[in-house]
Amino acid sequence: MDHRTPRNTYRLQLTASFGLAEAASRLPYLRDLGVDWVYLSPLLDAEAGSEHGYDVRTHGSVDASRGGADGLAALSAEARRLGMGVLVDIVPNHVGVATPAPGTWWWDVLEHGQASRYADHFDIDWDAAGGRLLLPVLGDDDERSIEVDAERREVRYHELRLPMAPDTTALDEQHYALISWRRGDRELNYRRFFTVTSLAGIRVEEPDVFDASHAEIGRWFREGLVDGLRVDHPDGLRDPGQYLDRLAELTGSAYVVVEKILEPGEALPSSWACAGTTGYDVLALIDRVLTDPTGERPLSALDPADYPALVHSTKRAVADGPLLAEVRRIVRDLPPLDASPSALLDAVAEVLACFPVYRSYLPLGAEHLASALAGARAQRPDLASVLDQLRPVLGDPHQPAALRFQQTSGMVMAKGVEDCAFYRYSRLTSLNEVGGDPATFSLSIPQFHAAMAHRQSTWPAAMTTLSTHDTKRSEDVRARIAVLAEAPELWVSTLATLLEVAPIPDRSFGNLFWQAVYGAWPIGRDRLHAYAEKAMREAGNRTSWIDPDETYERSVHAAVDAAHDDERARRVLVALDAKLADAGRSNALAAKLLSLTVPGVPDVYQGSELGDLSLVDPDNRRPVDFDAAEAALAAGTNPKQSLTARTLRLRRDRPELFTSYTPLIADGAAAEHVVAFDRGGAVTVVTRLPRGLAARGGWGGTTLALPDGTVRPVAELLASGPVALLVLDDGHEPSTGTAP
Repeated sequence: MDHRTPRNTYRLQLTASFGLAEAASRLPYLRDLGVDWVYLSPLLDAEAGSEHGYDVRTHGSVDASRGGADGLAALSAEARRLGMGVLVDIVPNHVGVATPAPGTWWWDVLEHGQASRYADHFDIDWDAAGGRLLLPVLGDDDERSIEVDAERREVRYHELRLPMAPDTTALDEQHYALISWRRGDRELNYRRFFTVTSLAGIRVEEPDVFDASHAEIGRWFREGLVDGLRVDHPDGLRDPGQYLDRLAELTGSAYVVVEKILEPGEALPSSWACAGTTGYDVLALIDRVLTDPTGERPLSALDPADYPALVHSTKRAVADGPLLAEVRRIVRDLPPLDASPSALLDAVAEVLACFPVYRSYLPLGAEHLASALAGARAQRPDLASVLDQLRPVLGDPHQPAALRFQQTSGMVMAKGVEDCAFYRYSRLTSLNEVGGDPATFSLSIPQFHAAMAHRQSTWPAAMTTLSTHDTKRSEDVRARIAVLAEAPELWVSTLATLLEVAPIPDRSFGNLFWQAVYGAWPIGRDRLHAYAEKAMREAGNRTSWIDPDETYERSVHAAVDAAHDDERARRVLVALDAKLADAGRSNALAAKLLSLTVPGVPDVYQGSELGDLSLVDPDNRRPVDFDAAEAALAAGTNPKQSLTARTLRLRRDRPELFTSYTPLIADGAAAEHVVAFDRGGAVTVVTRLPRGLAARGGWGGTTLALPDGTVRPVAELLASGPVALLVLDDGHEPSTGTAP
């Protein structure tokens, strides 16, 4: 490779059915598309049947089902032949323990307990359960299914196999205890990934654990197989900054981006040894600059909930419920304080609920802790004396409780906001996306330019994305839903009809559900049933994964069927689509061109270049028809794909055109409908708020002054479509590329 920073990337999700060999066979298509580096989902040995690879079981080898070491070597060789780099997603925070197996760290800990050489690799509080590891795997009243086979030296529970400690014959002699899954959330004594008990946290802050879990990754770089890394969930680590320093030493300061979620206004620590985030922060800005602010008031009437209050309540519910075990462990780590255990638990949970960002990195982010303590005091003045005692402890980076609090606050934020509040707040669901605040409805053009100029000056090589394997709705679904802000009255009347045809007791969830139906329309019945189940159970206010309400769920599933079977429902959906589809396509192209040309390294999620109406995972991880993609690229029949190819090729082959950021401001009656900027020779021009533009009669005399001094009518620049990418070369007349 002749450069250490990708000029763009393309994300591939590897599975047993789409492994490294298949990925290698698709690299020529990606090269033709204009891709510079291929970006692979996790490669290390994962749980059998894993469709995502984030449940790494062992760190010593590439997953055999995905192609193994030979598969990686072959893909890397093909990438080198084509002049492409390789970026790989890694998972440093946890390992998969759903199916313990001999030879894994977890199996050894189960067999030998605290005497295991791997006991300190995991974050286990042995004292909390009398020296035993609690495994919350039992179903309700199902202890009779446990079998102890002393001859085979194993404990069996249905398909689960567990080792027996040496010289033992009974279950109560083991270093672990099998308990009900319902007890796990309040009693678990090992750190996990969010609320997933089958993903156990590891102590990668310890040098020997880092070395053991990164030996294979180090080989990739020593042998020149891989060029860069994407670090999953750095906020789960005890000290992300220290971790990134070690990773830089291991990789020779290779290109690294972190999956760090920044709240609006929050900055990534400048001291971190990385190129920046994976781009959720930019995704949020792009979505909002394309959202009509005039739609805020009428759409808010459909869901008048106080969003900050909703977030506080959902975060507090998570701290008191699914993550209670983690909060209790923070309290156990506290030094002696003058308060009862229940008061300390209450106060810590309240500070977590009030924490305004994912976490601090003490001493960095101390202001966020101060804000949380002040918020907790305002919410609960009765806890003032306890909070005063907590203040110096939680603010001291040497205190075990402070370190654990930092690892836990992000868990509370993710589960309380992304996985709950985002499914309850339905005002405009295109805004309910990771990295954004749904309470922030839109962004002005000057605000967008200021944010991009700041990005150019601070993190110019950070990743930029629109869709990922974790987005709640694909970029095209969000682009379609965003149009509702331009047609709020139409949506209000359509929603009323849909809720009349298929009543959903929770009208706010009904609004969220029908926005998803419209955004992904036309969507198959099975996909929509699966989405509806996940969305309503994640919302958790009328039904849940733990305690499903069958009556409520039947009403939601009846709405799914109505979307396909009820003539009146189908008629209003088809009518809505007919009125808004053109604007949705315009938004989708505008968002795509913005994401590909703003400061940063643009990433394309697999298949998104073709146009993709996917909802939350696993819907967004469906296989891509790459044969069809190759044919479409050759024929030039897909407008979004053609735009993507034209832009990626320019970014790959002419990087000198993307070295700065200068806003370009349109002049004329329709100026608010243009977002334009110069990247140093490449000029982006996109349509904003297309329905409003049509309502005013088009561009009229609106003009745009280009960097070469010429003034061009916007109608001329966008004569062939809603977006344009111009190339200014050596003072000559700019060449224009537009989407058909």
